[in-house]
Amino acid sequence: MTFRDTFSLAFRTVRGNRLRTGITVAIIAFGIMALVGIKTAIVAMEQKFTESFSSMGATGFTIRYKEPRFRFGNNSDLKKEKKGQKKEKKSNIGKPITKLQAETFKSSFTFPSKVSINIFGLRDAVISMGSKKSNPTTRVYGGDENFIEQNGFNLAFGRNLNTLDITTGRNVCILGKDVAVRFFGENLERPVDKVIKINNIPFRVVGTLKSKGSTLGMSWDNVVITSYNNVRRFFNSNPNASFNIQVKVPEVKLIEAATGEATAIFRPIRKLTTTEDDNFAIDKSDSFVEMLLRQLDMLTISALVIGFITLLGAAIGLMNIMLVSVTERTKEIGLVKAIGGKQAAVRKQFLYESIIISLMGALFGIILGVLVGNVFSMILNTGFVVPWNWTVIGIIICSLVGLLAGLYPALKASRLNPIEALRYE
Repeated sequence: MTFRDTFSLAFRTVRGNRLRTGITVAIIAFGIMALVGIKTAIVAMEQKFTESFSSMGATGFTIRYKEPRFRFGNNSDLKKEKKGQKKEKKSNIGKPITKLQAETFKSSFTFPSKVSINIFGLRDAVISMGSKKSNPTTRVYGGDENFIEQNGFNLAFGRNLNTLDITTGRNVCILGKDVAVRFFGENLERPVDKVIKINNIPFRVVGTLKSKGSTLGMSWDNVVITSYNNVRRFFNSNPNASFNIQVKVPEVKLIEAATGEATAIFRPIRKLTTTEDDNFAIDKSDSFVEMLLRQLDMLTISALVIGFITLLGAAIGLMNIMLVSVTERTKEIGLVKAIGGKQAAVRKQFLYESIIISLMGALFGIILGVLVGNVFSMILNTGFVVPWNWTVIGIIICSLVGLLAGLYPALKASRLNPIEALRYE
């Protein structure tokens, strides 16, 4: 028998047992769907994380307040800590980064770079204009003239905050797209020079932002940006709120030198002695992405484990079905061998049947996996994602599952004695 004849016979046999084939295909499809679906969602998340943190790029870093570490130990450790309390108090350990410290750093940092000072204000601000009011879901950020550029925002109309806005603390703000559209419609030029209220405090709009999208369901368009002095004065009820300092250098090769100089300059500002550890943290922009991608790698491993367990069950089920098929078709096998059919032809027929079922499961599983994974990508607004490498891996895995699951039944069928097979009841 030629390959075409053997394959055609195997396909007709598979199509003839529709219920049995359907159940086995479904089991395999769910295993591949779990594998491809989770990987598709992970690829979408990777794209979103990369887009979100690319605003500062690989040439940026943030200086932020570092929480003090509390150690648990024996009495001698406690005595040492008590003796060191005066030093810790003197050296600002456990204290936030103040406005004065942030401004001193900005004026002292002469490295070729752009420095932005910012502070978070509110996450539940109510924006109003006349009789219109927003839900208490708008976030308010306090920044300076470099804040927009450092955080990946782009002006649509109007102007940016300037140094005069910062130093005088006048009530001016920049609206995110969602806020602007809610009160002024789709024309983002209309809000400029209008007056809105943030928690009943009037602010003049000096600019509007282009859409930036969202990250993990958090919209970057439902924001209002004003000066950090205004946030500190009106919207930050916590007197110990810490400022953040963002630094962006022009080239990647300067990042290490910039972080080193930033540390050297900021330590005296934070009143640290040479023997004390840093009481601030420096986070590079790409380190966030690396950390998140490592977490996503763990999800990929989980997807592999889930897919492997499901496919192992599918392989056992497929082998069982093929063995049942050998038993049911014993007379047919005996007849084929009696009229001159070779062992290799019988063996190939059963192997082809097993592989066909597995590949059908792979096809449906990949389609379902991509569709399910892209539901998540639609939520993240990352566009349609197809993990081609995992699609190919899924097909290879299913081919191996079909080959291994059908190997023993095929060998068993090919070794049947034709006389005994014909007499089988």
